[in-house]
Formats: sequence, structure tokens, C-alpha cells
Amino acid sequence: METMKDRQLLKVDLDNKNYKLIISVLKSSFEEWEDYYFALSNRQKSETEVISHIQIDQKSSFLLFELTIPIEEWEGFLRQGEIFDLVFVRKRNDEEKRTRIKSNYDHLELLQLQMNDQTIFYPGTTKMGNVSFYLTENYLHAKLDELEWTDTAILNLKGLYHYPGLSLEKIKKAEITITTDVTEEERVIPVQLNTLPNGYESYSWYDEAQEFGFSVDVDLNPYVSVEMDQFLKFYFRIEVEDGDSIKILESPRMKVNHLKKNYPLRKKMRNNDRTVRITVKPTNKAKYLSVGVADYKLHREIVRSVKQKWVQLRRSKQLLHAYKAAFFVLGRILPSHKKRIVFESFHGKQFSDNPRAIYEYMKQNNSDYDMIWSVDRRSIPHFQEKDIEFVRRFSIRWLFVMTRSKYWVTNARLPLWIPKPKHTTYLQTWHGTPLKRLATDMDEVHMPGTNAEKYKENFTKEASKWDYLISPNNYSTTIFRRAFQFDKEMIESGYPRNDYLYNSNQKGEIIRLKKDLSLPEDKKVILYAPTWRDNQFYSKGNYKFDLELDLEKLQATFGETHVIVLRMHYLVAENLDISAYEGFVYDFSKHEDIRDLYLISNLLITDYSSVFFDYANLRRPMIFFVYDIEDYRDNLRGFYFDFETKAPGPLVKTTDEIIEEIKKVEVEFSPSEVYEEFYQRFCYLEDGNASKRVIDKVFQSR
Repeated sequence: METMKDRQLLKVDLDNKNYKLIISVLKSSFEEWEDYYFALSNRQKSETEVISHIQIDQKSSFLLFELTIPIEEWEGFLRQGEIFDLVFVRKRNDEEKRTRIKSNYDHLELLQLQMNDQTIFYPGTTKMGNVSFYLTENYLHAKLDELEWTDTAILNLKGLYHYPGLSLEKIKKAEITITTDVTEEERVIPVQLNTLPNGYESYSWYDEAQEFGFSVDVDLNPYVSVEMDQFLKFYFRIEVEDGDSIKILESPRMKVNHLKKNYPLRKKMRNNDRTVRITVKPTNKAKYLSVGVADYKLHREIVRSVKQKWVQLRRSKQLLHAYKAAFFVLGRILPSHKKRIVFESFHGKQFSDNPRAIYEYMKQNNSDYDMIWSVDRRSIPHFQEKDIEFVRRFSIRWLFVMTRSKYWVTNARLPLWIPKPKHTTYLQTWHGTPLKRLATDMDEVHMPGTNAEKYKENFTKEASKWDYLISPNNYSTTIFRRAFQFDKEMIESGYPRNDYLYNSNQKGEIIRLKKDLSLPEDKKVILYAPTWRDNQFYSKGNYKFDLELDLEKLQATFGETHVIVLRMHYLVAENLDISAYEGFVYDFSKHEDIRDLYLISNLLITDYSSVFFDYANLRRPMIFFVYDIEDYRDNLRGFYFDFETKAPGPLVKTTDEIIEEIKKVEVEFSPSEVYEEFYQRFCYLEDGNASKRVIDKVFQSR
């Protein structure tokens, strides 16, 4: 029991179509909470089903619970989704806190339940080590658990495989197939079955699982002798007796047990006149087994080794503490560069938004300021292409540039540890008119890695460093002052980024943009720009989004006359697969500035994103796709104004309703009374000169 952790799965069994789970929970987790329950949460629909539980034991500081998931009773609920997260929910008055249950081992997938001839249901361990259940089509599951060198060129692989209803007697042949990224040739290696990897003897399903173990020795000499660098991909394949015929089953590309940390494996080999470096490791995201064979070059090995050590050093706590201390000291002792401005947009990831508008206005008007952009290392190529002076965020040079600069201009919070030097003026432009509750106005915080109290405290600490804050209208001014607890100078000017919508809204510019974006000039553009959901995430800073639009229906209706442009929030990490809608759906989520997409679009579909405040400046139609409005309004963020009656466009919940509203707009569109009222309340300051007003206030007056 020494390995117990809070909210951890200790055991799972499949008993007569019921999953039985044993969960450990710290006793302290219940303090100050009035009620609690365990549940499966449908990741696609944000619906939950409460799991019956009983307390079965207690060990020192832990309580042990047995949970029962009755699959036959829940069949209707389960068929409404594909992924179901196991959650622990605590409640107090109107407050609710959801946390995930951790797994303590992998290969839960072996406990598969056949739902029908086509589908299976089974538990699994996510990339973050949490427990989820999956409803999928039948497939041959195979995952590697042990990888080790047994000889210079022999790599031994051990793992587990499973297929519903499969017995060892029916298997006529088992093999690993290997392909590479440079040839179409497939290599086949026989597999030894009934060999379970080490470490599973203590699990309740061991007796059943041991016949689903396998082992295989992979001779890598054939790849070393080929004079080219290559990556190997692995698949598990079996031939199964199926009546009078033989059925061939092949797994998806094989993954590795990502809970084990003994990767990567590296080995230097020589074959004839060739020396290579073999690297065995999981791929970064999907955790597929990848074996790389590349020429061994001493200088490359030295660079790789130095980089590896530098990354380890750069991520060390000691260096971080030293860097923070250096920032503090340099900010106090170095003289101010009185004509230097550091710009940053969305944590250095973009050349966009209000900082870009201010920068471009100063450039166009021959400002004598030294203007430098703070850029995230992954976004450096975008700035190099534009020939913009920049400094890599958190580099040594960035340390000196930031601490000496007279001005900082950014649209999002800087890291809390950064102290503002006394000689620095901090202009916070922010990045939207608030619809959803912000900062100290939020009752609950569902974001990973924080809680409500910590989030609010950190936010107000950062806001206390701001010298100026831009507001697009009086409505925002009132909210910003209260929510950010901001008591310094507010610049109520309109948003500089919206100057572009007034100054560039011309037919020739729109045609040019469509050409640059490779969009058909003869088709209308529907822009879909939803927000992120605080409670839908994979990990801290890594959010997900489920696309609820039925793209197939939209294509069938508007494919000849329209295209759809997708623009997801910058916090969303999901890679959408739109390959089936080539020529109709375009993903511009990574386009650096949404202002171009506003300008080329004929209609906006959004939800609770603040984009509609900006888009209203164009006085074009908007549709609000709010399929989860009750949950979003009541449980996540809440709204500042009566969105449901004052939104400048219709609220819809289905794709069919979207189609009907688009058809209405195609016949005729004129802003409604509600639209006009919205425009006068939120866009009255916008006239194409907001950048000038901000610059006159902050830079010209000093």
C-alpha cells in the first residue's frame, strides 16, 4: 500500500459485464466538501453518469472505494460517445470540483467487453496517466512493454495483444511486420506467443492475460547495411482460423507502454564501411514505437549530446532560480534604454492583435523608437520571414533587452515571476471585450494546474504591474477595473487591432487576401471561430475541442457556393482532420492574425468567443452556435450581459438550424434593432484611429 496515491485506480476486474474498480482517495480530499460521487463523463457531450460505490476499507490516510459500472444498464448512455473519463466529483453548495482518476499501470485495454459484432468497450490509460473508457470498433490491440538489446544488432520486444473472443488455439501464425519511411518493402518476423512481459504477475487478470503475451527478436542488420537514414514502423499481425477459412488481423501501428521511462535506447553499430546510430524511442505525441537508423557522425553526436545536456540544464530548477534572480538584479542596476519598446502577442507566439497594430502604426509613421518583438522559439521562423527585429523569449539576450527597455507592450499576462523594473512602463492592451467572467469575477476556475483562489491571486499580482490598460469601450472599462482590480490609468480608446477593419475594408484588399490564402475568389466565406472550454483539456496549457459542426451536411448544402474557414482558439491543441472536405473546409487556426479572416468572410459563426465584438465593426451577419449554452453559462464562466437576448444574431444549437439561418442571410441581411443597439454599445469608439490615440497617450506624452 506504500504506492497508494490520491485518486488512483488500484484494481480493475470485469465481472459478468460489470466493471469492478478499486479506488484509493486521500481522507483529506473530503475536507470542507459536503458531498461527493464518482462518475463517467462523456468527453464528446459533457454528460455524466454517476457510478455506484461503497467504501470497503481504509488504510492510514486513505479510503478505499469499490465502484461498479453496469454496462448493460448503461448501454444507451455509452452509445452516445466514444471516450468516457473516470472522474471524482466533490460538491459544496453551488460549487463543484471535478478531478480525474489516475491509473497505476498500463494494458487496461485487455479487459475488453464485446458490445456487439462491431464494437468493444474497454478501459485504458491516457497520455497523462488518467483512466478513461473507450467505445470503438473491434481491432487487434497490440502494445509493447519491454524493449532491450540482447545483442549488438538484436532488439528484443515484449508486449501484449488482444482481440475479442480470440483464443490461442485459433492462431495459425503470428508475426511482426516492419515498414520504413523510405521504401515500400515490408519485412516479416515470426513472433513467439504465450510470453508475458515482466511485472504483471500480481494483477487479477494475469491468468487470462498470460496467453496474450508475445516476444520477438528483431535483427536490425538489414537496415544498417542500407546506405540511407530511415525510421522503422512496427505492426502486429496474426492469421486466425475462421471456420473453413483463415482471417488476417493486423493492429494499428504499435505503441509502447508510455508509463515506463527507460527510453530512449541508443546504440552505435558498424556494418562493413558504415557506422550508424540506432535510436529506439516512442514518438512524442502518439507514443508509437520508432526505431531510427542514421549515419553516425561525430560532430552530430557532439551537437546532440551538448543540446541534450543544455536542455536538461535549461529545465533545471537551479538555472530557473538563477535566471529569475538575474532578471531582478539587472532590472535594478542596468540603465534604461529610453527609446526601446518590447512587443509581445499571446506569449510570443504571434505577430498579431493590438501589439501588432500599435507597432505597425509607429513603423508607418517613422517612429524613432527601437522596437523589438519577444518571440517564442517555435514561432521564430514567422518573424524571420517578415524581417522583424526580435529576441527569443527567455534567452540571455532577452534578459538584457527586457530589463533595460523603457516600455513593454503585450496583450496577455507575462509570467508572474518577472519583476517590472522601476524605469519600465508596462502597457497591457488585453485581447478582447469580455463576455465571459474574468479573473476575480469568476466563481470557479476549471483550468488545469490551478484553483480559484490561486488563479485570482496570481492574476491581480500581475495586473498590479500594469501602468496602462487599453479598453475598447466604457462597458469594458467598468469590468476591467473590478475584475483585474486595476487602479492605474485606463485608456478608453477602442481597440487598435480594429483599425485594420476600417482602413483595409476594400474590395481590392479582400481579393488580394483570398489569393494569398489560396481561397476561391468566386465563393463566399463562412468563418467559424469558437472559443475554448476551460474544463476540456489534456494537460495544463493544452486544451482540446470537439467540433460539433456537421461538415458533411454543410458541404451538401453550400459546397457549390461557399467555403468554411476554421479558426480555433490559440489555447486549443486539437489537430482537426478535415481531409474529407478538401476544397470546402480550410483550417486557418495557425494563421497569425484573425483580422485577415474577418475581412475576407461574409458571415461569422461563433459561440462565446469575444471575436463577435470585433466582427460587429464590419456590420456583417453573425450566427451563434451555442449547443452547450446551459452548461457554459451556469457551470463554467457565466456572462456579463444578457447574451441570450442581446447577442447580435440568432442563437442555434444544431447544424440544421445553422443551415436555415445561412439561407435567410443569403436572401437578405440588414442589421436588426438588437444588432444596432449592440453596435452602439460596444463599437462606438472604433473609427480606425485607436492606435493613434493610444500612442499619443503613452509614447508622445512622455
